[in-house]
Amino acid sequence: MISKENILASAKKTILSESKSIAKLSELITDDFAKSAEIIFNCKGRLVVTGIGKSAIIAQKMVATFNSTGTPSMFLHAAEAIHGDLGMLQPNDATICISKSGNSPEIKALVPLLKRFGNPLIGITGNLTSYLGKESDVILNAHVDEESCPNNLAPTNSTTAQLVLGDALAVCLMEMRDFKSEDFAKFHPGGALGKKLLLRVQDMLDISHKPMVDPESSIKNVIFEISEKRLGVTAVVENDKVVGIITDGDIRRMLNTNDTFTHLTAKDIMTKNPKMIQYNDMVMDAFNVLEDFAITQLVVLDNEKYVGVLHLHDILKEGIV
Repeated sequence: MISKENILASAKKTILSESKSIAKLSELITDDFAKSAEIIFNCKGRLVVTGIGKSAIIAQKMVATFNSTGTPSMFLHAAEAIHGDLGMLQPNDATICISKSGNSPEIKALVPLLKRFGNPLIGITGNLTSYLGKESDVILNAHVDEESCPNNLAPTNSTTAQLVLGDALAVCLMEMRDFKSEDFAKFHPGGALGKKLLLRVQDMLDISHKPMVDPESSIKNVIFEISEKRLGVTAVVENDKVVGIITDGDIRRMLNTNDTFTHLTAKDIMTKNPKMIQYNDMVMDAFNVLEDFAITQLVVLDNEKYVGVLHLHDILKEGIV
């Protein structure tokens, strides 16, 4: 049985080995990298990324990254390409072909077909003198001295190098396009970032539960309204204008200081000038107000019209923060 110490030592050795390989990549960057970025940036079609084996898996990850950062891309499996999938390639597309050796039979069969279409071919390989290295229009050097695998066989350092070059291209293209976090959110509307940047108060406000009393309402009616709407609060509205707010905390404080409340009305216990937010404001702006003032509810207005109450729990349920 291998000891825990040996397991930890192996893990650290692998991480250090891969990190050293990646660090050396920066020394292998040439003008071809800039040419590759320019080819993709100026491409009128899509970026088609292909590979075989583990390189195909890296290609799929690259496609996912490119698509989410503003570069329309798709994956083409090198083996399937020569059996009909080449039909997805269009005249205005650019191509990236990934192969550690650059001499795989599938790559040798595919590259001439890609070139026949006339699409610019960007090669990513660890062997510049390989078939892929010689036939590519531009080449990105993904050479590593060795794999982390104890047998120096299983793709480890080499696939990480390919992945990093893809990430470097994606980041460069983001900068060339001036791709902002708002743009990223458009492609990730279901994620936390997308919600932070895109979700507005009106998108999550439940207008069917709009607690509201008038200033002369009895405390009994106030309690009933707070309980029925289940938001722990009610707005106090006069002439269609919010003049105050009453929370369940206000009710408790009133009970602590009064033996009877039959003589009291909503206006006697309400908090004037409550914190408010507009219906079309961003949810993150609402959250910041709640956090800054250590409160859990916000009155929501559509211009001057009262439309409801936004609760902190509603925001937290969306997983935004």
